Amino acid sequence: MTEKRAAQRHRVFKGGTITYENRGVACTVRNISEGGAAIDLDSPVALPQSFTLSIARDNFRRSCRAVWRSERRIGLAFVQ
Repeated sequence: MTEKRAAQRHRVFKGGTITYENRGVACTVRNISEGGAAIDLDSPVALPQSFTLSIARDNFRRSCRAVWRSERRIGLAFVQ
């Protein structure tokens, strides 16, 4: 299988938060790269077109959008 990612991803297991419209949804960040991340949610959630991913312990905060989705995992692209 050919790798299509522009940047190398790093496997992680970190608690994060998706925020939008004054709401916060807990998530688990499973991998991350310069251009995006994959997160797991405890339950399916309808997300807006753009939102923010935060990882408090890393002082990390990025605007992003969903680019793919399976049952509880979502692939994110960071928006510049």
